[in-house]
Amino acid sequence: MKSQSLRPAHPTDAQFAPVALPSPPAAEPLFTPEVTQRILYGLMLTGMLMPFLSSMARVALPIMRKDFGTAADMTAWIDSIFTLPFMFLMPVYGRLSDAVGRRRLLLAGTVIFALGTAMTGLAPNLAWLMTGRAIQGIGAAGMMPLAMALISTIFPPAQRGRALGSWSATGPIVGFVTPLFAGFLVDHWGWRVAFGPPLLLALVTFVAVAKFVPAGLSTIQPHFWRTFDWIGVLLLAGATTCSLFFLSSRPITGVAPLQDWRLGLILTVLFVAFVFWERRQARPFVELSIFNSRIFTMASLAAGLRMVVMAGQEFLIPLYLVDVHHVTAAEIGGVTMMSAGTMALIVRFGGQAADRWGSRWPTVIGIGIQGLIMLVFVFLPATTPLWLFAVVLAIYGLGAGLVLAALHHAALGHMTKAQMGAAAGLYSMIRFAGALVGTAMGGVILQYYLDLAWPVIDAYQQVFLFFAISGLIGALLGFTLRETTGTRTR
Repeated sequence: MKSQSLRPAHPTDAQFAPVALPSPPAAEPLFTPEVTQRILYGLMLTGMLMPFLSSMARVALPIMRKDFGTAADMTAWIDSIFTLPFMFLMPVYGRLSDAVGRRRLLLAGTVIFALGTAMTGLAPNLAWLMTGRAIQGIGAAGMMPLAMALISTIFPPAQRGRALGSWSATGPIVGFVTPLFAGFLVDHWGWRVAFGPPLLLALVTFVAVAKFVPAGLSTIQPHFWRTFDWIGVLLLAGATTCSLFFLSSRPITGVAPLQDWRLGLILTVLFVAFVFWERRQARPFVELSIFNSRIFTMASLAAGLRMVVMAGQEFLIPLYLVDVHHVTAAEIGGVTMMSAGTMALIVRFGGQAADRWGSRWPTVIGIGIQGLIMLVFVFLPATTPLWLFAVVLAIYGLGAGLVLAALHHAALGHMTKAQMGAAAGLYSMIRFAGALVGTAMGGVILQYYLDLAWPVIDAYQQVFLFFAISGLIGALLGFTLRETTGTRTR
């Protein structure tokens, strides 16, 4: 009997146990259904910040392009300068959250986001605007990985896909409501007012997180800041920055995109140095061993390609509607809201489908639809009525929404709780590396064909073709997501 009393608890006990809490009695109230739902509601607000800002900025982008007189590749920088810190800081937030505390990082990120948003709305020139956008990216970078890590920690595997689906649905819902509202504001008061509502939402989010997300959901390690792998962070930041410079080099060095060998050399050196350094650290900034998981690697790559298409079309469609159909900002909002609306309708179903059948087929079908719709845009004539354009975007939104929670589920569903923050940060970084590539390449390809004096609609169709190929490759990667029976609900 004595030997039995010393035996460790059954694995299922550990699977559902709260993390980093002082004792079981103190932990029990935090994991009742009522409390977990309140935490989820607080985290859903953090999930609204980035899509809310993106929806407002996307509608305002053609007006900003006109006011600042920028070419297509430079216009892409207004989005890319936000995505750059947003992308490479995701694993920083994720790694820090495993030892510093996810709640406090969420609160700090919200404050930084609010400051950047205020700076952007008041920008007197393009340099000030770019700086504000970069600060917004710094603040928003932690919202997704921290929220996903918290949800994946407090919800058991059988409920995780549904919870991630509910959290993921906030973005599409916001994206459905916001564009028409943004168009009305921009048409009447200009692009600056588009950044007022995101600032207000940031303040509401700060209060909600402080109230609904309790402390004690993370393990706090004193002096972790001193031992953190800051050199790894700097090497990765340098490599990702040079990647963007190399993709869209004309505004930086005056050399045509993808042709400045100096930037390519610096990028290669920094990336090799980063991998070399991380492999020799006892506590690396990026746990490269996570890539030993085939399903994590494939899900991350598929998510990256999904975001190439997603971010690329979000950048391209407003400019296309202005240049080809000569619409107002309100009409841009009315058309673009359709894809977000259908995403909101289906994204939770995608999470439930992943719980029941696994992530493979939602991924194949979802990204496949995205790629096929981009192919449809290649052949749409300039005389296409706006209502038909909106219908095609609505079908696109069904594909984009179906796959979202399924990819989250595939990437994080089999990670241990100790790995969750680092894995969520790394996965999110790869996703938004795809967003960076999509936006940058959209601007580069469009400007390349405009410089060749191609007809405007033909130039846009070449960009849509690039996105179609990216989406179909992502769908092929989805076939590799064969989860073991232990990673999904039977």
